[in-house]
Amino acid sequence: MSLWKKSAVLSVSALTALALTACGAKAGSSDAPQQPSVLALLASDLKGSLQKTVETTNKTDSVTLTMEGTTAGQKVSMRGVVDLRDPVKAEMTTATPDGTPTTVRMIGAAFYIEIPEKDRASLDGKRWMKLDLSAAGAEAGMDFTKQFEDIDPTKQVKTLLATEGVTVVGEETVNGVRTVHYTVTTAVTNYLGQLDAKLRAGVEKELTKQGVKEVKLDLWVDEQYQPRRVHMVMGTMSDLTVDYTDYGKPVNVETPPPAETADFAEMLKGLEGLTAGN
Repeated sequence: MSLWKKSAVLSVSALTALALTACGAKAGSSDAPQQPSVLALLASDLKGSLQKTVETTNKTDSVTLTMEGTTAGQKVSMRGVVDLRDPVKAEMTTATPDGTPTTVRMIGAAFYIEIPEKDRASLDGKRWMKLDLSAAGAEAGMDFTKQFEDIDPTKQVKTLLATEGVTVVGEETVNGVRTVHYTVTTAVTNYLGQLDAKLRAGVEKELTKQGVKEVKLDLWVDEQYQPRRVHMVMGTMSDLTVDYTDYGKPVNVETPPPAETADFAEMLKGLEGLTAGN
């Protein structure tokens, strides 16, 4: 497998893994009761604060994210933007093992992987390779479309809301922003509780195959009730940290032109036809 194809597979794997994540009020001179700070509320009112975080983040149209870590035993490093409107769109930049930058776009359930210039001649000059995850999911008995609808930062907040045993680590600064750090370790079955039964069964089967029995999830929320960092560990399968910045910054993720796109599924059909002809 070529380096750019390996990079693309890792990018999809990392996004999939993702697509599945005390302060007190200071006394003043007045005798009037002081309102607790947002950080104090974040630390003391877990359910209420997490619910407000979901409501606040749902109002934003976009976010910039940086992902670092490992998945499937390989290092992952990506940065890009996510358009949270319907359908969810994302454009991420990563690098092949030799350091060559690679762009991956996600439009709904379709992935578009930029083909290195040196490899385009063999594909009639096409610049992009399309991978339809809805079709791939149907063959695997899973619905990847629903999985990728949850790429937005509220996904992990909702997971914490639905999980028992969440605790507050304390106030911490993330990229210069004051936040409150939450953490929980839970069984895979609990972590996947938000997924519909059909999708959950497929994901749980795959995680069990990889030896993943529990998931450790850490979340950092700022004073505007916005997630700033998520750290998720799934056994030895993946260890990913995602930083969120630039909420609401205008983004434009376009679907690559059909004339510049090669369809991976069509390529496979062509290869099957050649094999059958032999």
